[in-house]
Amino acid sequence: MNDKIKILEDKISTAQLGGGQTRIDKQHQKGKLTARERIHFLLDNGSFEEIGALVTHRSRDFGMDKQVIYGDGVVTGYGTINGRLVYVFAQDFTVFGGSLSETHAEKIVKIMDMAMKNGAPLIGLNDSGGARIQEGVKSLGGYADIFYRNVLASGVVPQISAIMGPCAGGAVYSPAMTDFTIMVENTSYMFVTGPNVVKTVTNESVTAEELGGASAHSTKSGVTHLTAANDLDCIEKIKKLLSYMPQNCEDTPAKLPFEIGEEVRMQLDDIIPESANQPYDMREVIEGIMDENSFLEIHEYYAENIVVGFARLAGRSIGIVANQPISLAGVLDVDSSKKAARFVRFCDCFNIPLLVLVDVPGFLPGTDQEWNGIIVNGAKLLFAFSEATVPRVTLITRKAYGGAYDVMNSKHIGADMNYAWPSAEIAVMGAKGASEIIFKKEISAADDPEAKLKEKEAEYAEKFANPYSATERGFVDEVILPHNTRRKLIKAFSMLENKVDHLPKKKHGNIPL
Repeated sequence: MNDKIKILEDKISTAQLGGGQTRIDKQHQKGKLTARERIHFLLDNGSFEEIGALVTHRSRDFGMDKQVIYGDGVVTGYGTINGRLVYVFAQDFTVFGGSLSETHAEKIVKIMDMAMKNGAPLIGLNDSGGARIQEGVKSLGGYADIFYRNVLASGVVPQISAIMGPCAGGAVYSPAMTDFTIMVENTSYMFVTGPNVVKTVTNESVTAEELGGASAHSTKSGVTHLTAANDLDCIEKIKKLLSYMPQNCEDTPAKLPFEIGEEVRMQLDDIIPESANQPYDMREVIEGIMDENSFLEIHEYYAENIVVGFARLAGRSIGIVANQPISLAGVLDVDSSKKAARFVRFCDCFNIPLLVLVDVPGFLPGTDQEWNGIIVNGAKLLFAFSEATVPRVTLITRKAYGGAYDVMNSKHIGADMNYAWPSAEIAVMGAKGASEIIFKKEISAADDPEAKLKEKEAEYAEKFANPYSATERGFVDEVILPHNTRRKLIKAFSMLENKVDHLPKKKHGNIPL
């Protein structure tokens, strides 16, 4: 019996060493942690339970029968983060470059199935060179098995992908189907085809960092939601992100202890500029409303004309969607519509209430927008809000013009409570543009057309450039003073806490993808 225990201990010790100390040292020289170190820092101390430590690959071709390493390039198991059960896999780049084999995939699939059955988040720490070419179609089939589980798990449990090294070819599609992707600056990249293939096919010379690095995907493509300075920073961001989420779709996010006070925020009275054309930073409004230092922005550097992220209001987890006047005047365009729609759908999947802050002059005009599908992409955001059944509250801070007023969680598409500041302007378009159309004949016939335009502009503004017409019709529930906003929102979300809403029975909607 003692001999058998000794053999087991030796095997486990060998499995935990991974691909050998030399490769681990090279990993450290690049500023990267090993797979096991990443799990160590991610999970509560002593909570990790490994599954499949002694699994080996089954390939016997191309000399692979002489390179058998326990664990086969991925560490899988479960543990806790701040006491919450999570399932995790960490690809080990020191073993065959972290390449995915048939058994490597089976280990990941096993914990994905367990995460769904037990209703706990799934975290993937990706660091892989792609499919193991020595195994051919078996490795490709392994990827497909993982993709299928990603889809089955979508909306059931939160899925978070950390890209902590290379992620190329088929490997990129699993992170793309998870809820959030975090990339590590300078050491991680994602692309379907690498720089060499791009050079061969298109004759473009581009580095891996330029093609698919953290900067490119956080600013240009929107593929990654957050970036991290290093592996430890990435792990801390995973933990923070997870803190706003429930365990699964049947659960609600944890509410932190909070003592309600007077909750008046006088600084909110001074944020909106006197001139309707002067910009301001919507983040100041968010910070004035939410609990101190609780805002975690998502997609911060992508489609900056809309702000999305998580925060806490009186300890309650809230999802925020807000137009950003300091970027493109806060208009909706192709990228901002997709960004916001994706975020809204995530919050609705996992019972996270939504707060929508509106200052939108409309949709961005131009051939570029029309030819890139602003119609269908704007409809994505409209669809996402319309199908959301979580508590939804809207606050119009200034402009709410045209179709964008409808899209930004208006009362007409199912918002529960709609508030407006006295500075709100709810109309088909701005006073000047509307006056030029409505009073065109009068203005052109006037002795002083410019003076007449200003007169008619003031007339239109007095009638429509305010929140009171909408309030009279019940489209806005209440006009509130800015300094009372936090108090009103705390009460509104508390009132909506047990909201139940059911969509018509169907297989699923057909969102305009």
